[in-house]
Amino acid sequence: MGNVFKTAFLLTLMTLLLLFIGRAFGGQNGMILALVFAVVMNFGAYFFSDKIALATYHAQPVTREELPRAYAAVERLTQKIGIPMPKIYVIPTESPNAFATGRNPQHASVAVTHGILSLLTDEELEGVLAHELGHVNNRDILISSVAATLAGAITMIASMGRWAMLFGGFGGGDRDRRGGGLSALFMLIVAPIAATLIQLAVSRSREYQADATGAHFTGNPYALASALQKIDAYARRLPMQASPSTAHLFIIQPFLGGVNFGSLFSTHPPIAKRIERLTGRPAEFMQ
Repeated sequence: MGNVFKTAFLLTLMTLLLLFIGRAFGGQNGMILALVFAVVMNFGAYFFSDKIALATYHAQPVTREELPRAYAAVERLTQKIGIPMPKIYVIPTESPNAFATGRNPQHASVAVTHGILSLLTDEELEGVLAHELGHVNNRDILISSVAATLAGAITMIASMGRWAMLFGGFGGGDRDRRGGGLSALFMLIVAPIAATLIQLAVSRSREYQADATGAHFTGNPYALASALQKIDAYARRLPMQASPSTAHLFIIQPFLGGVNFGSLFSTHPPIAKRIERLTGRPAEFMQ
């Protein structure tokens, strides 16, 4: 129920934000246009956020014959957990990573990169897939997918607002334009912050919880800890370019074009802390 409430809250926040932007840039007509856009945006975020995330990374669906290792592990885990078999996708990159998306366990997808398949042993791969199915079972996937869509929309709107300011707004008198200009300036500052807050609100504790859930499903926390250590080390040498709006979906923090605001703005807890929670030992003692 908590994630349902969070999803409703995010969609409401998005609607109010769009109405504010519409008023700032277009007055009454702008608000009406923003309301229509908000309805479309909310519908799309709820029903299509998973497809948007998969399309962003050119994820391709795979069959059991094409990916028997992953299918065998996921089938074993879903039977143990008691959830439906998700669709499985492969992302065409050698950088190791994975994410789960969808609006509920009946409409879930798990995507793994090509690189993670060649890097991990069967036990480690099962640990990663168990982590992702942990997100599915914990009902995290809707809130994280919606957050990705909304964060992307906020970033896009902020960019549109910047251009609108350059060209003097979308209409209205001088007085409205002066007030709108202040509102627009405020939006340009607030929008990226709002996008970051959305990501932070749904990410860090979720990763710890999915780690614990995944380790419980496999009964082998060391396999997931080993996988995290391998993925992190390899991804540093071969980073995956990712959109900031979808970074929180992945099992480890992907590369964000060199932007680094420190751990405060990281969408994931430090790998060392995750390993320590899984094994009860400091990460440096992992083999």
